[in-house]
Amino acid sequence: MKEQNEVMENLEEKTEEVIENVTDKVEDTAEEVKEELAEAEETIKEEVDETKEEISEEVEEVEEDLNSQIKKMKKDDASKLLVKKAKIIVKDAEGQLEKCKLLLSDDLKEYDKAVQELKANGMDASEELLTQLSYVSDEDEAEKNKNIEDVVVFEPKDDVAPINIKDVSSGKFTGIIMALLGGVVTFGGMAFVASEKLGKTIDLSQLSTMEPIYSWYSRLIGLKGDMFYGRLFMILAALLVVWLIYKIRVSMKASKNLNHATAQLEAAEEYTAQKGSCKDEMDKVDAHIHDTIATLKTYQVLFNEQKGKLQRILHIEGEKEELTEYHEKSVSEMRETQGLINSVKSLMATSMSEEGKLSAKSTLFLHSAKNKMQKAIDRLY
Repeated sequence: MKEQNEVMENLEEKTEEVIENVTDKVEDTAEEVKEELAEAEETIKEEVDETKEEISEEVEEVEEDLNSQIKKMKKDDASKLLVKKAKIIVKDAEGQLEKCKLLLSDDLKEYDKAVQELKANGMDASEELLTQLSYVSDEDEAEKNKNIEDVVVFEPKDDVAPINIKDVSSGKFTGIIMALLGGVVTFGGMAFVASEKLGKTIDLSQLSTMEPIYSWYSRLIGLKGDMFYGRLFMILAALLVVWLIYKIRVSMKASKNLNHATAQLEAAEEYTAQKGSCKDEMDKVDAHIHDTIATLKTYQVLFNEQKGKLQRILHIEGEKEELTEYHEKSVSEMRETQGLINSVKSLMATSMSEEGKLSAKSTLFLHSAKNKMQKAIDRLY
């Protein structure tokens, strides 16, 4: 027997040692896993931060490269490039905002579904049971929560006026028209000056009347009255004026286009910033709706539990005329249920938007509803 006892004792000691060793190894392994996870998390965060910095640097480099390219380009080409960039910026901003609106539309459908499920699966039944148990809600709360169905949950408001980016024209067509008119006026003016000097009248219906004019200009340039060279001189002078007017017109239009394109790009960037602000507000509402839906689903579970408790009270204690006739714990459960109803109804009766932005009141009621919910959960454990 002694030997058996000693063997059993030795076996127990070894078993304890093995268990201790295994426990120590498990704890060490768990610590190592935790450390590895923490290191991995830090590494991921660092990589994400580095990636963000790289993207930001790349964007800045692209902007700088674009600006340097614009400086080297002709004004007309630079204007077209700036207009193209402005259109891309506006299109991208409007596209992102439309995606947000579609996302919010889906969110609101999910929210409406969560509200209906909450009412159908616990809240309405709990209210009916409270009525049967002669528990009357506070009148102010009842009045405040009366018109839940009429509440506009979210109504986006876009105060940003739409922007229309216009293409720039080269001014070549108008330049040609203006240049041709200038050439004709120049040629006619030269003919008029020569006719005044010669004391002759020009009759355009008879080309022969122009011969003295051509001869006068030919002598003016020292070619002894040769009509051919005089006519050639007048034509070349008119063409020079045509070329100058065309070049000046196109150059002025190019400068004007560049200024206009730059102004449009600045307007597009400001428009994008305003649209981005709208998108940021919608992102906040999106997060708020998701948080609210999760809260409503938890309330649904709590109401199912409270409904069971109220059914138990009604079944065991029956309907009483006065609350004082119920057990103290029963009254406490009724009060708790009504508190949950008032809290979640206050949340549902408040619009999530206020002038297109997330309502501070809705945020406050969500926070209050979550606190009430957490207290109810804590009371269960």
